[in-house]
Amino acid sequence: MSDTQTVPVPGRIMAAEMAEQPAVLRRILDEGAPKIFDIAAEIAARNPRFVLLTARGTSDNAALYAKYLIEILLGKPAGLTSMSTTTAYGAKPDLTDVLVITVSQSGGSPDLVASTKAAREAGAITLAVTNNASSPLAEVSEFHIDVLAGPEKALPATKTYTAELLALYLLVEGLRGGDGAAAKELPSLAAGILARQAEVKALAERYRFAQRLVITSRGYGYPTAREAALKLMETTYIPASPFSGADLLHGPLAMVDNVSPVIAIVPDGKGGEALQPVLDRLRGRGADLVVIGQQAQVDVASAGFALPAGVPEEVQAILEILPLQLLAYEVTIARGQDPDAPRALAKVTETH
Repeated sequence: MSDTQTVPVPGRIMAAEMAEQPAVLRRILDEGAPKIFDIAAEIAARNPRFVLLTARGTSDNAALYAKYLIEILLGKPAGLTSMSTTTAYGAKPDLTDVLVITVSQSGGSPDLVASTKAAREAGAITLAVTNNASSPLAEVSEFHIDVLAGPEKALPATKTYTAELLALYLLVEGLRGGDGAAAKELPSLAAGILARQAEVKALAERYRFAQRLVITSRGYGYPTAREAALKLMETTYIPASPFSGADLLHGPLAMVDNVSPVIAIVPDGKGGEALQPVLDRLRGRGADLVVIGQQAQVDVASAGFALPAGVPEEVQAILEILPLQLLAYEVTIARGQDPDAPRALAKVTETH
């Protein structure tokens, strides 16, 4: 009998979890949606006056996506909370008739739990969106949505992020009495994108020796830019700066030159239209511009990845992130690192 032990393959777990995403999206639509709509109906009947979103890290980017959905589709003001105002400073705002949504993969971070508990005591309607129905966060919240992603073992969050996006979209649809029809094709479209990993692997060669990256978008695509930057930084260790296209024009554009790698997420819709002046300026500066968007946008960039056409803009973010997850994986592998276990990271970050 051989004493040889199997050597773990770098990135094996992250690759497997990325590949699960079409099935996770289908599970949410088939099994999770009815409960999400029931919860949404209960909350809508209480007519919250505005919405606060609480999260950290990857979940914070999902919360930002929800902020766009709430303001655009519901017409209600929404904001991202500063938890330290409650947990560190002891502030006690009046949250009567306010919906507080806390988004967390693990539901275990002490500051999220403490902030949500304080919000409920201050009169808020509290809703936890997690991948752990028995978590402390779920226990202190009035309502809970399970994103049904299954155990996630790789340190970089992939399937839980897209699961959070879809769950939040369905929640907002339920709050406005919609049926979530825009999401019905997402599982098959996601499978089609993930099957094109060879295209992303070729694209990754551009960034193998990159010293820094700029990532930009607008509208529903901006949370994608932030999440892509986070994934690239935590796996490849390349400094990646995410900017709203509008903010990029207000100064940071000066750091972009003809050797600067820029990734632009260009939504098919109003967000992409708003981003066009930024793309024109980037091309004018000779930037190495890679576009994640429609084929026509890819054709006039240095390179890119074409996304499926005809997808409603409010759910495109669920597809946009997929090639960028693959990019983070492929660049990390090309640099001789293991994306399953980035240095200095833990699956549950216990901030207070």
